[in-house]
Amino acid sequence: MQRILITGANRGLGLELTRQYLERGDHVLAASRQPEAARELQALRRQYAERLTLLALDVTDEASIAAAAAGAAGAVDGLELLINNAGVYQPGGPGAAQRLGQLTAAGAAEIFAVNAVGPVLVTQALLPLLRAGRKGCIVSVSSGLGSLTWKAAGDPYHYSASKAALNMYMRSLAAEVGHQGVLSVIVDPGWMRTGMGGDHASQDPADSARGILRLADQLHAEENGGFVTWQNQPVPW
Repeated sequence: MQRILITGANRGLGLELTRQYLERGDHVLAASRQPEAARELQALRRQYAERLTLLALDVTDEASIAAAAAGAAGAVDGLELLINNAGVYQPGGPGAAQRLGQLTAAGAAEIFAVNAVGPVLVTQALLPLLRAGRKGCIVSVSSGLGSLTWKAAGDPYHYSASKAALNMYMRSLAAEVGHQGVLSVIVDPGWMRTGMGGDHASQDPADSARGILRLADQLHAEENGGFVTWQNQPVPW
């Protein structure tokens, strides 16, 4: 049984990852901003009461990160896997612009705080538990839009830049924690039918989740710091 912490676990890919790890018998620490209001997570907790721990976590709030890390340490004495899944697409909610001529500093700061800075601070806080795990691994959910090579359009400015920044944070982190027995990989989960991806997306989040499970289970030292798709194919930086 692995011990796995997943951020943004209340919906979309995070919820599907939580469900699949529970179904196969792992202990999941599911983190979200308001776990008491997360109906699907509450239903899963009733079903898997002994193997699902719900944590309150706002990745933009350092006090919340510290409290969640303390809560995790109270629930388990080590982690085998951290999945940095929490993220946002639009600053200011649906309809906010990421087009040239409508960009704002506040919009950029909001999306960078969630998508780039938050994951590295969460990882930093959980490193003691990852080092204490049997084989500590970090999977950070990025996007093909964070690839400089693949980027071929303007909009969305902030989202694309925030994922490129996440990639650099996690590439830097991998170079350091790899020497401490912890591996880190960055994953493009594909365009999924979720609240973020929309109804017209081409992919079921269950497929992405299954791919991420396989990838995390088979992660080797030579793959540390890599940027890959959910099918474990290389993504150009």
